[in-house]
Amino acid sequence: MILKRLKLNTPLGEPTNCYIIADENKKEAMVIDPGGEVDKIVDMLNTLAVNLKYIYLTHCHGDHIAGIPELKRRCGGKVLIHRDDAEGLVNKDISLINYIGVEEERLLAADARVDDGDTIHVGDIKLKVIHTPGHTKGGSSLYSEEYKMLFSGDTLFHGTWGRTDLPTSSFEDIIKSISYKLLVLPEDTIVYPGHGKSTMISEEEPIYYDLKPRED
Repeated sequence: MILKRLKLNTPLGEPTNCYIIADENKKEAMVIDPGGEVDKIVDMLNTLAVNLKYIYLTHCHGDHIAGIPELKRRCGGKVLIHRDDAEGLVNKDISLINYIGVEEERLLAADARVDDGDTIHVGDIKLKVIHTPGHTKGGSSLYSEEYKMLFSGDTLFHGTWGRTDLPTSSFEDIIKSISYKLLVLPEDTIVYPGHGKSTMISEEEPIYYDLKPRED
């Protein structure tokens, strides 16, 4: 299994983490959250000499979806998103593309909608969909039990949780998602968030006892 993280600049001003997961034997790849700078993504796919099978979106916000049309045009791949966030891909009031400065024509419908508990195969790599509403109502995370990896989107960050003052967001839901769906994973699971540095489940657990973000 190959994992690459690309820090992509977006009009929002804060880099978005884009991840490439690839099976080097089957030459299949998934791109998670192509928020911009598609040249960087395509260059990495070409370097790895893999075929893009899926474009997975942890949620529908513009800084995570802006690169979809160009990436799909250049490399193919089916766009996947949780069904509760599919509307956000075609609704600018939910995706907030105007707020962050993304062109409206970049909106794109999903090729397929996923649900909690679904398993996505990239070559021989298995990734489980975990519905983690809160930042958006259809936010989701991807979990690999075999490789002890969690791609948490904007639900769980190093030391804090995602914003809940946006359309379809909910503080109660995000705390429930983290507490009852993510923190129950093995403590040595590495968390790869949508922004910022990676962390581990064991490092994040203490925050949710007192609901106070870490200041370090």
